[in-house]
Amino acid sequence: MTNPAAADLIARSNRLGADPKNTNYAGGNTSAKGTETDPVTGEEIELVWVKGSGGDLGTLKESGLAVLRLDRMRSLVNVYPGIDREDEMVAAFDFCLHGKGGAAPSIDTAMHGLVDAAHVDHLHPDSGIAIATSKDGQELTTTIFGDKVVWVPWRRPGFQLGLDIAEIKEKNPQAIGCILGGHGITAWGDTSEEAETNSLWIIDTAASYIAENSKAEPFGGKLAGFGPLPEAERKAKAAALAPTIRGIASGDAPMVGHFTDAQVVLDFLEAENHPRLAELGTSCPDHFLRTKVKPMVLDLPADASVEDSIARLKEIAVAYREDYAGYYERNATPDSPAIRGKDPLIVLVPGVGMFSFGKNKQTARVAGEFYINAINVMRGAEGLSTYAPIDESEKFRIEYWALEEAKLQRMPKPKPLATRVALVTGAASGIGLATAKKLAAEGACVVIADLNLEKAIASAAEIGSTDVAVGVQVDVSSAEAVKAMVDAAVLAFGGVDLVVNNAGLSLSRSLLETTEKDWDLQHDVMAKGSFLVAQATAKVMIEQEMGGDIVYISSKNSIFAGPNNVAYGAAKADQAHQVRLLAAELGAHQIKVNGVNPDGVVQGSGIFAGGWGANRAAVYGVDEQDLGKYYAQRTILKREVLPENIANAVFVLCGPEMTHTTGLHIPVDAGVAAAFLR
Repeated sequence: MTNPAAADLIARSNRLGADPKNTNYAGGNTSAKGTETDPVTGEEIELVWVKGSGGDLGTLKESGLAVLRLDRMRSLVNVYPGIDREDEMVAAFDFCLHGKGGAAPSIDTAMHGLVDAAHVDHLHPDSGIAIATSKDGQELTTTIFGDKVVWVPWRRPGFQLGLDIAEIKEKNPQAIGCILGGHGITAWGDTSEEAETNSLWIIDTAASYIAENSKAEPFGGKLAGFGPLPEAERKAKAAALAPTIRGIASGDAPMVGHFTDAQVVLDFLEAENHPRLAELGTSCPDHFLRTKVKPMVLDLPADASVEDSIARLKEIAVAYREDYAGYYERNATPDSPAIRGKDPLIVLVPGVGMFSFGKNKQTARVAGEFYINAINVMRGAEGLSTYAPIDESEKFRIEYWALEEAKLQRMPKPKPLATRVALVTGAASGIGLATAKKLAAEGACVVIADLNLEKAIASAAEIGSTDVAVGVQVDVSSAEAVKAMVDAAVLAFGGVDLVVNNAGLSLSRSLLETTEKDWDLQHDVMAKGSFLVAQATAKVMIEQEMGGDIVYISSKNSIFAGPNNVAYGAAKADQAHQVRLLAAELGAHQIKVNGVNPDGVVQGSGIFAGGWGANRAAVYGVDEQDLGKYYAQRTILKREVLPENIANAVFVLCGPEMTHTTGLHIPVDAGVAAAFLR
């Protein structure tokens, strides 16, 4: 049974974390103190429950709490070796843990344990950080809050900061909290309700003061030509630039992208002071750990051509990497971790919006959200005073903190297709859906493309959230529709790495019964459609300079000549030769092109359900419901072929074990000798 104090803490944390005005995703931490019976001695002991390292307040559960014995935790004061060695104290927290399980204690545990209050909140609200990063932050704190909130000069999170805040509370009994310079806020209370009330009072009071006293144009006047493009034009330019920008952000390690054209971003990029403020970078540790110390900003007006924008982006990317290397070299010590990469995580394009990047879609999206937090912070600070983030050296100390490095090392090993963006056509059912599910399960972000938008969206939702899969509509026989599909993919995830040409249909008719319309339809969808999809996605892959995979779901019928199948078989043979042609052409760009030749995949198949199954059953003289079994009996292995078998073959072709294979067709037909490749 959950301890009442812990239950109150979880409920309070969820409420605070649910509102972005209070704190950002995974930002801040909360705690509660209470008593529990020691199962060993039977005595009542004091415990402190603290949100664990890396957890999120809005979704916090009991498993996300670190539970420590308060007496042991506070006894650490007696062995604290001083600020030069305070990193050692984090390891000491492990010797204070109570019970089994629970989350790893965070660096802020000392703050929560040492402050003499039953409930403590440490949060990163935009309004609070705006005061914390103002040049006149200390004076503003007194003006806004009187003696109820105390200013704490910047100090890196850790044991000493916990001691400082504990002393402040002891010496200021009237105070309900602190503004932590350059960082955020801390509040406390004797009850969970009181702590929450005090936290919200600080946040809302700061926000109200900023709203009532800020200058009219905190970021300065508008720059001519830097205003937002019309929405359709904005989205089109974003899609055109996305592959270039993703390639830039993935120079050291592959990244997934996120795009937003939120008004707050567009307004910031139209303001005359945005270059100065962007160069100053972010201040709150949670911000710059997600966004890097500063963004990369395109210094061209909104109406600059796509070609000019791409050329300039590539130029400033070189300068950004050199600048970041200089930042590392200026601040690194012999004990510093190796440089983690020089590429930007935030790229700002005036008139268009913001591209953000991370190891997965959620991380990329959250990085963008954090930079929007940073914009809000800068607006508040500039509106009242001057934005003054913490020094570069302090940012480096946190970004390359040994404790941060240890946290990164504890991260689970990524899945084989992590960071890869897959696009699957005809993916709302059958082979396409099974393939999309397999690729997502192996770590890829997946775009479910189908002629039926409703089914595409439903299939994507079946796989996961929009951080994992999205559904889009496409008629692959239309170049315009294919371009719209690819644009949607690059705006959703930053680019495309892995394409599965699966869309298809079949009409089982003899030569004399096959009409010109039948022929054109099947060739338009499979032969022409595969060509259009390959062409549009290869353009993205080439621009990204990250290599890629294109897989054609062809057919046994591309090899085997069967009756009443001329249009379908010819279209599949066209697809099969496209594999060979494109493998030869795209290899120079490290794009592999391979194929899978299925046969007899009846279960879940849209083609078989659409009449092909009935026709095939009639040709072979069996009941339609027994068609799968019939196909199985005519194979060498006597096994029915399922959509999942095809999906497994696609994964093998695109996975880490087949990096040197291109131009290959894999039969997945349970063994049909007449379709053996020769």
